[in-house]
Amino acid sequence: MTLNYIWLAFFLISLVVGLVKLIGGDTAVFSAMTQATFDSAKTGFEISIGLTGVLTLWLGLMKVGEAGGAIGVLARVVSPFFQRLFPEIPKDHPALGSIIMNFSANMLGLDNAATPLGLKAMNELQTLNPEKDTATNAQIMFLVLNTSGLTLIPISIMVYRAQLGAANPADVFLPILLTTYFATLTALIGVALVQRINLFDPVLLGWLLGVTGLVGAVVWAFSGMEQERVQAISNVVANVVLYGVISAFLLMALVRKVNAYEAFIEGAKEGFQVAIRIIPYLVALLVAIGVFRASGTLDLLTQGLSALFAAVGLDERMIPALPTAMMKPLSGSGARGMMVDAMETYGADSFVGRLASTFQGATDTTFYILALYFGSVGVRKTRHAVSMGLLADAVGVIAAIVIAYIFWG
Repeated sequence: MTLNYIWLAFFLISLVVGLVKLIGGDTAVFSAMTQATFDSAKTGFEISIGLTGVLTLWLGLMKVGEAGGAIGVLARVVSPFFQRLFPEIPKDHPALGSIIMNFSANMLGLDNAATPLGLKAMNELQTLNPEKDTATNAQIMFLVLNTSGLTLIPISIMVYRAQLGAANPADVFLPILLTTYFATLTALIGVALVQRINLFDPVLLGWLLGVTGLVGAVVWAFSGMEQERVQAISNVVANVVLYGVISAFLLMALVRKVNAYEAFIEGAKEGFQVAIRIIPYLVALLVAIGVFRASGTLDLLTQGLSALFAAVGLDERMIPALPTAMMKPLSGSGARGMMVDAMETYGADSFVGRLASTFQGATDTTFYILALYFGSVGVRKTRHAVSMGLLADAVGVIAAIVIAYIFWG
């Protein structure tokens, strides 16, 4: 599937829905859709420019890490696992280090660090790509694992819940961790099956069981803590790890007598170029998503699901939380707004409020990541990336619903 078809589908479906609503007497629908194009274009540009500073910083630091050998050391530690998961990447290739750093930042909830590291990894993977407009297996595996959004501690969601009056803002911690883990595991297995990667390889299986054990340990460690203690510990760990990485890069450069300043400047120059390169891709997709939302198509989908659930006798309590799940693949800020609206309307400690929070933490923003990462390297033919990303999203939604009923009935 190419981004061209996805892009056109958003516009054409929105056009049909807009025309139906206009015929039905809604004269404001096309005004809203037009305004959405301008607002979304502005948002796409602002996001791209806003990334410039952090891209400059982290791409500069990554160059210092590469020159000083820190990235190589880290890559060698986990290379047995990643070489089996990414068999196209040669041993000791710099892409492995960037991928590892990106995943580590995502798991710690360090979004500002994860994005530039992910863009760095995608650019390095593109150097191995024989067909520059078509996604490779390695690029697809990397992107889909990013869209599945594995995060050990969802600090931002707990903060929103605290601000909206939740008695225990951390009560969604375990459900979100379990949900995002199931989504990530599905993404990994799904892509591995399509790409014919041997999941029963002893090293690969051992690492997967080890990560499962780590997730279980985190669940056990935090399950009995108060929200304030969870937040305090996670913030300390995340920031210590972040600054520890920076310090390690600089110290290894010093030990190996690398000119860290010049290396930083060399890498930092790439930051502005990458930020400028992604603007047209990001604007194009965000405008399509904005029109899709403004046309009311998302509302119609929610109403249709409500009617379907009522017809087959399913519990309708989950319906008000579904807009968060449906928005998440399209827009992170849109889904966050839906989550906040659900908690404000029904209460942070209601079933709807907790389920919406779980949806928000289940996966990442699939189409935004597609536009951002593939756009940064000019990939247009995404192959099975979209279908696998949406599969992870679907599993995340189903898992969130099941787990919510288990935890909150």
